[in-house]
Amino acid sequence: MAWLILIVVVAVGIPAVAWLAQDHLLFFPQPLASTAHLPARASTLEVVAADGAHLRGWIVNGSAAQAPAVIYFGGNAEEISWTLSDPHWPREWSIVGLNYRGYGASDGRPGERELTGDALALYDAIARRDDIDPRRIVVFGRSLGTGVATHLAAKRGVAGAILVSPYDSMVAIGRTHYPWLPVSLLLRHRFEVVADAKRDAMPLLAIVGTADSIIPIERSRALYDAWAGPKTWLAIAGADHNDLGATDELWQGVAVFLAQR
Repeated sequence: MAWLILIVVVAVGIPAVAWLAQDHLLFFPQPLASTAHLPARASTLEVVAADGAHLRGWIVNGSAAQAPAVIYFGGNAEEISWTLSDPHWPREWSIVGLNYRGYGASDGRPGERELTGDALALYDAIARRDDIDPRRIVVFGRSLGTGVATHLAAKRGVAGAILVSPYDSMVAIGRTHYPWLPVSLLLRHRFEVVADAKRDAMPLLAIVGTADSIIPIERSRALYDAWAGPKTWLAIAGADHNDLGATDELWQGVAVFLAQR
């Protein structure tokens, strides 16, 4: 009888812990420690979400009077000022991003509905600016942010999308890492991206690392195959999930893609 009780406790207890802890497993909010690394042409940006949350980030202004813009959505443990300040970005382009809710100086707590809704609010604010060319806005997502970027692209008329380590479904990713859990029953933030990808007719650049230990390459390929528009697949040999962004091949691919928009 004791063994039966133990089995029941394990069978019920582990999924219960996973249900309660899942937000902490998916989102890793990072503080804003400094802004000294941002370039002088960066200015603060604040967008008020539909529910009143204040979302804070930056726009690194491009050299053109009415500049094309990249709207960037980061990974699940990323404070975005570091990526916005990267010197590899083409100087002509304005680079825009807000920290997710609970990240940096942004209000609130992150969640799928909140992040996708906030992305639309950010796009709408940027497209109205006099210093941005609304016909040349490209969305750029990395890891978790690829789902946000794909959703935004399906809802707004963007000129292109760059997805680094994309995925088709957070449920599928969860099953890869936690095969003993009923992930499809437990997961609240599902990020089922394929339906959006099937509506995305703009050009796509998908960049993956062949040694990605977080998002299996077959999950990236499933999203890529679902994309409705013209698309380019760039696989960087030997790159893992967290070192992909430091490769010259990634930034060369980004530069070529943006030059064509």
